[in-house]
Amino acid sequence: MKVSLILASYDSGHYHGGMGQGPDALISGGLVDALTLAGHDVTVEDIGRVGDDQEREIATGFAVCNAVSGEVRIARDRGRFPIVLAGNCLTSAGAVAGEGADAIIWADQHGDLNTPETSVYGFLDGMALSTVLGLCWRPMASAIPGFRPIDPARCVLVNARDLDPAEEKLLETLPVIRTECPGVAQATEQLKAAGANSVHMHLDLDVHDPKALQANRYVTSGGPNAEQLRHAACAMALAVPVVGITVSAYDPAFDAQAEVPPLVGQLLNDLLATIEGR
Repeated sequence: MKVSLILASYDSGHYHGGMGQGPDALISGGLVDALTLAGHDVTVEDIGRVGDDQEREIATGFAVCNAVSGEVRIARDRGRFPIVLAGNCLTSAGAVAGEGADAIIWADQHGDLNTPETSVYGFLDGMALSTVLGLCWRPMASAIPGFRPIDPARCVLVNARDLDPAEEKLLETLPVIRTECPGVAQATEQLKAAGANSVHMHLDLDVHDPKALQANRYVTSGGPNAEQLRHAACAMALAVPVVGITVSAYDPAFDAQAEVPPLVGQLLNDLLATIEGR
């Protein structure tokens, strides 16, 4: 398969800070070699610095989305499958826009379903899925080239277990499909029934059980191990048409043994084989 790895090396508006170091760490950890050895034609595109030098979280976060949307669209126009390596989860809004996706699978220990009205900490990335679903930041999201909010009925939330009370309350009112890794078959059937035709798969690496794999500073007990996530992601990719992937939130400072990059390579190779053979 022809694959474009698109690097968006930002964390909370800071270039190459914290989880913004993750994309380069995945590349230096052998991701390109792993995909190439599996037979894929791989190119690497880096959005570099965007916006101004003030590193304002909100403005820069959406500037990153704008740049990613353009790179994803270019990749698809060239017949390449886009995989975005991102520091922040909000970047998936740019990937969704560039792909024209109409559904999303969101694997994350967090719900990312806060809004400016409900957020206690004001963390923009905690509003990432709400942005994708059109629940907040609408003017800025609508300025992302190609962005259209995804209907919550075409959203699968996988293994979210660290939720704020406001997020729990919101999920009681939304038709978001919730599942854990062992239950993805039923979830993807619901996604198909909701009319999903082009699905973006968002993989926040902190969805893993931190006892099995710790990808960043956020630690909440439970979640799948690497094999369980890989099997679940492939089962979903076999059931619905996945048009792009985001891998986010890897902070190499919390991975002293560099365990994450080879596991991401295995995960993406299995996913690409599934998507290609579908």
